[in-house]
Amino acid sequence: MLVRLAAERATGALLRDHGTLYLDEGRIVHAESPAAPGIDVLLTSSGRLPAADWQEAVDRAGARGRVGRFLVDSGRLTGGELELCHLSALFDAAFFALAPGSGPTRFRYGAAHWLGRIRPVSATAVERESRRRRRLLDRLWPYPDTDTAPVVRRSGPSGRPVTRRQRAVLDLADGERTPGDIARALGRPAFHTLVDVRRLAAAGTVATPRDTPAPPPPVPARVALALQTTDDPDTALLRRLRDALEASL
Repeated sequence: MLVRLAAERATGALLRDHGTLYLDEGRIVHAESPAAPGIDVLLTSSGRLPAADWQEAVDRAGARGRVGRFLVDSGRLTGGELELCHLSALFDAAFFALAPGSGPTRFRYGAAHWLGRIRPVSATAVERESRRRRRLLDRLWPYPDTDTAPVVRRSGPSGRPVTRRQRAVLDLADGERTPGDIARALGRPAFHTLVDVRRLAAAGTVATPRDTPAPPPPVPARVALALQTTDDPDTALLRRLRDALEASL
């Protein structure tokens, strides 16, 4: 449907289970999803834009669909800053909006987003980037339920160093917050947080979802070979070994 709408140069909102894509003459001008922090969160949580300035822009220019233009014209942001943050929010939300879903897909012709047109992106580029991101997550830790389950921190040492970004995620892993909750609390794109959580899960530092077994530590190649050549191998264990080894590459 997205391909057809792009070919028709349609203008409106494509509504899906996990988010909405806004098109202007067949190009995607904005995306939003409940699973991803919006551009307002990315701008205000980082401290780049005071929350009061954002609210003023929405109040004064939202009805005209020119919030982005107001922020630049009033000197709150440079054009480059707005464009970079907007593209980050767009690709982040589009990743979730284009996720497989069982619900209906609808298109509301003529609908426009209050942010306004900033940097349109082709539907092809958005779809390609969404597929690339999904493949990356699957390579890191091939358990999609990890993305929506509460993040539970394991008590024992993982044996791997933790980056500063990952440390910030771990500090909020209280067994209640999901990766999306953590992304909002940190003011970061949700996809970046998913990458950190899946890497931490592959390293055995976090357990999410709760019933996912902890991956065993990497083993020497000769041990893995011996496991694979036994008469009655434990295939579940072999899969976990393989996934842990691939995630460490």
